[in-house]
Parts: sequence; C-alpha cells; structure tokens
Amino acid sequence: MKTEFIVLNGERNVSLTAYVQPVGGEFAGLSRRPAVLVIPGGGYHFCSDREADPVAFPYLKAGYHAFILRYSLNEQAVWPNPLDDYEQAMELIQKNADAWYVDTGRIAVIGFSAGGHLAACAATMAKHRPSAAILGYPVIDGDCAYDYLASAPDVPSAVDESTCPCFVFATRTDNLVPVRNALHMIDALCANDIAFESHIYSNGPHGLSTGDESINSQDFSGRYCTWVEDSIAWLSDVMGRVSAGGVTEPRFGAKINGNREKTLNLDCTLKYLLNHPQGRAVLAEIMPAKPGRAGFPAAAAGVITLRDSLRYSGLDSEAVRSIENRLLAIENHREG
Repeated sequence: MKTEFIVLNGERNVSLTAYVQPVGGEFAGLSRRPAVLVIPGGGYHFCSDREADPVAFPYLKAGYHAFILRYSLNEQAVWPNPLDDYEQAMELIQKNADAWYVDTGRIAVIGFSAGGHLAACAATMAKHRPSAAILGYPVIDGDCAYDYLASAPDVPSAVDESTCPCFVFATRTDNLVPVRNALHMIDALCANDIAFESHIYSNGPHGLSTGDESINSQDFSGRYCTWVEDSIAWLSDVMGRVSAGGVTEPRFGAKINGNREKTLNLDCTLKYLLNHPQGRAVLAEIMPAKPGRAGFPAAAAGVITLRDSLRYSGLDSEAVRSIENRLLAIENHREG
C-alpha cells in the first residue's frame, strides 16, 4: 500500500492523506478500486484523530482506497471554506484516478459530527457529489450547526432528488448533537425518495468513532462496532462489492423506486403513475378502482409500486409482462 500526504491549502492547514492499495498482480481482477473519503469531526475546531485513520482501516481491509481530509478550522472555517476543501480533495482524487487506480464513479464520503455536517453538505450541495454518504452522529440542522460554526448551512432543506444514497447512524442519548439531527435527515431523504439505511442506537455518548475499546476510554460493550460492518455491506449494495474477481455491480440500485427511470415501469409508485397522464390511462384499464378502494389506504399509494400491487391482482405473468411493455414504451418526463 502506498501512502501520500498532500497539502491542499497551506494557509488554512488543509491536507489530504491518501492510502492507495495495489491492483493487478496478486490482486488479479482488480484494475481499479472504489474509495472512501473520511472527514473527521471536531466541531469545526479540530479534526479528531480517533475519527481518521481508525475509520479508514476497516474500509482498506474491505478493499477500498481510503483518503482522509483535514479541512479548514476555527477562524479559517467560515463557510464555504470547508466545502471548498472537500471540492479540492475530490478534484485531486479524480485528477489522480489513473495513477491511484480509483473508480471515480464509486467514491463514498464518511463524516462524523461536524465532519458529518460537511459530508452531508457534500451529498446535497457540492459540485463533485459522492456516490454515497455515511453520516455518523452528524450535525444536520441549521440551528445545531450554528452552535459550532455560525456560517454553516442547514442540510435538510438542501436535500433533493440529486442527493446520493445515505447511511445515517446516531445514538438516542447523544448529549452533544441531539438525535433529532439524524431523524430530520432521514425525514428529508424519505420525502425526496432517496435510498438510505439508518441505525439509531438506544444508548451511547457522542463521538463513538468505530466503537472499538482500543479507541474509546468508555465502555461501549462492543455493540456500537456494528455500524462499520453494516455500512460496508450497505456500500456493496449501492456501489458494488469488491472481490478478487473485481468490483461487481451493486446488488440493489440507488433509487428507492422506478419513478426516476427514463421510461415508466412496474416499479413506479401508484401515486406517481396516477399523476402521469399516460400512466394514469394504463392504471385506469387495469385497476379502475381508486387507491383506497382496492384493499390499501390511499396514503399508501405514494410508496406502493405497481409491481407490488399486481401481485395481488390475480393477473397471470403474461398479462403483467404486457402491462410492463406498455409502460416501458412511455417516456418518463419529470416536471421540475
């Protein structure tokens, strides 16, 4: 493994540490690797060492390249300097993609606390958005962010359909960053149909890092280590699994349903099809009853897909395939 330390901005003490793993040779089948960009927390006043290398190592073991960003702090952290630091780091990784064997379409960002705020901003506001974001006990709400950095933006209001899939974890008893931050992020992701996984642990202080006893002075009973393994498994779902045969395709897509495909399809929600003139015409033929009169509440139309609803329709596979072909022939023009 090759290690490089790069100064991104000497005046603001911004740096990027690169852990670049080999490809080819003994790693036959791998010509490029996905990567994680780790952003430590520290209230925009320092970058926690506990949330830097110790976090990078499990992802290195899982086959990822790992990069650690130490961004602008204190009086240098006036917004958007930290986001500019992230942009510069991502530009450098992309510029060196061939030399570092990075799959630029598979770069995830991992942030904690204030670093979680920066990672969430990268997922929602950046020019170079990551493919996925892992947010640990993140500062999300504007009023909470203001306590650490007066110029820091609110994140939930920036979530839109271009936001990448997110993995969010926190603890109910966090006494520095209230758990409502994570819950508000989850609400915003859900409202915008962004794929996510979330873990809210019952008890635990702020600053868990990986949860390992070698890092923490407090007793976490080992249970908080599970987010690391869970997030690595989740990344394989949304970015692809790293194996000796190369990086496989994701097992599950980054989208929560088919509403964003180029054509209509069986995985569109009923609500979406009802609001699409041609989709509504197809629905009118196969399910004349309105949602709420066909065995499920009207409110569920926003989450139930046509595919799921047809499972209980009694239609044979040939009829379902015919409906699918009709929908696939209809271009999906999304307003806005």
